[in-house]
Amino acid sequence: MDKLSVLIASDSFKGSVSSLGIADLLEQGIHRVVPDCEVRKFAIADGGEGTVEAIVSGVGGEMREVEVSGPLGDTVCAHYGFIGEDTAILEMAEASGITLIEQNSDNALRASTWGVGQVMLDAIDHGAKRIYIGLGGSATSDGGAGMAKALGIRFLNADGEDIPCGLVGLGELASIDCSQMTDKLDGVEVVALTDVTSPLTGPDGAVCVFGPQKGIPADQTTHFDAWMARYAEIMNATVGRAVDAVPGSGAAGGLGAALVAFCGARIQRGIETLLDLIGLEDAMDGVDLVITGEGRMDSQSAFGKAPIGVAKRAKRHGIPVVAVVGGRADDLGTVYDEGIDLVLSIATGPITLAESIAHADTLVPIAGENAIRALLLGSKLRAEHESQEASAIFSAA
Repeated sequence: MDKLSVLIASDSFKGSVSSLGIADLLEQGIHRVVPDCEVRKFAIADGGEGTVEAIVSGVGGEMREVEVSGPLGDTVCAHYGFIGEDTAILEMAEASGITLIEQNSDNALRASTWGVGQVMLDAIDHGAKRIYIGLGGSATSDGGAGMAKALGIRFLNADGEDIPCGLVGLGELASIDCSQMTDKLDGVEVVALTDVTSPLTGPDGAVCVFGPQKGIPADQTTHFDAWMARYAEIMNATVGRAVDAVPGSGAAGGLGAALVAFCGARIQRGIETLLDLIGLEDAMDGVDLVITGEGRMDSQSAFGKAPIGVAKRAKRHGIPVVAVVGGRADDLGTVYDEGIDLVLSIATGPITLAESIAHADTLVPIAGENAIRALLLGSKLRAEHESQEASAIFSAA
């Protein structure tokens, strides 16, 4: 057999190991079995945590940082990336992420995306003409109003006064004034990256689906969704377009909608855009096996998640795909239908999530061993089958 080549492109295991960290651990296991195996490693993400790292490391770029307003108004240091001379890569969670504040009802109502707008402006001041914004990991449900405020847009109550920041302010909203919006975004292309297709409002919208995980009481989501619906009505009338129905407008607590309405943004699937940017498919030439993965795989993984995006690219080249995961659902039929050939859990026995995280540096390499052994076994069986077919043909002749 010629020298084996394996490409690894796994999402991070949230709260445990980064995307590149998982790749390094899998490589250890592969080399235990095939020491001279060529391993090509790529960081990936779907618009959430790790998006900036994945693109900057995959394309080659530089990191920047800027102090901005955090979700509750305190100062935070937000990092973002620059690739080429004029393209910035942002994660909204750097300024307004769920890890920055405690999840309770008061914080959920007051959390704002103001800092996201500040990061955008800093990127433009450094020459950005194109801005990609990952919408994962949001602490906010303000419909992106904070971001828009940072750009100079005013959100007013019935008395013509500025409303408070956060979802709580939307309950007072009567009008939106765009007359003082900065002209810095003129000629700037904005692309929002997400794996979420939720609309802004309704039972599948920003508040009802994602509000409880941010601290909004589940029995109050309908009440607050009515505020978001009123905001959507006023925003649509202001910009002359029904932005609330755009798939993904409900991402990041409605930030997707505001980016479309006020910045002319396009909403794209995060994983597809990222894979295009880093040229992953070109790197698959000559590869014998692709290993992808994520922290937990279930039926929802089939809808826009990173491993499926990788698997679809691999299938165009006829390459087998193994997904290494921290945990999995019992039924993964939809995942297999989308191009994953084998799912390997890192668990080697009964184990808690905390134990799995604590022992990832041991468990992930074992999964790497299993993945490469599965490839070798498949190659052996295929060779034996081809040999038997050749013998049968020879005997018949």
